[in-house]
Amino acid sequence: MLKKNSVLKQETDNLISIPGIGLLTAVTVLAETNGFEMIRNKKQLVSYAGLDVKEKQSGTSILGKPTISKRGNRYLRKSLHLPALAAIRHDEHYSNTFTRLVSKHGIKMKAAVAMQRKLLELMFIIFKSKQRYDSQYHIQKQTYNQVATK
Repeated sequence: MLKKNSVLKQETDNLISIPGIGLLTAVTVLAETNGFEMIRNKKQLVSYAGLDVKEKQSGTSILGKPTISKRGNRYLRKSLHLPALAAIRHDEHYSNTFTRLVSKHGIKMKAAVAMQRKLLELMFIIFKSKQRYDSQYHIQKQTYNQVATK
């Protein structure tokens, strides 16, 4: 289908430009979300995937630790696990974010799930903007913020 449809091929090429995302992951996410057709924003997408946070509480007492809801599409969550680990291993920005989250919480899986969520949101943004992933974006943004605060 990708060879026959040039628009779909271009969209998957844009998604593949993200570190850790391969052809199978891009196609799976597009298929499971129907090309992000019914998704209006990132929050709705994260909730659809079941990567949103759920807190257990009763009245004024909080009885349990917050966890992901897992009420959404399990195939989306499953397809993003290994790409998140690959992005952590091969991209410096994701590696730094992962290290920061692990040092804050002390739980590696919690940080890995956060990276899955970040990748899914980034895929949505790149799909909607129809642009390729820019690896220098984070560096340019950081430099701009430093200049603006001076």
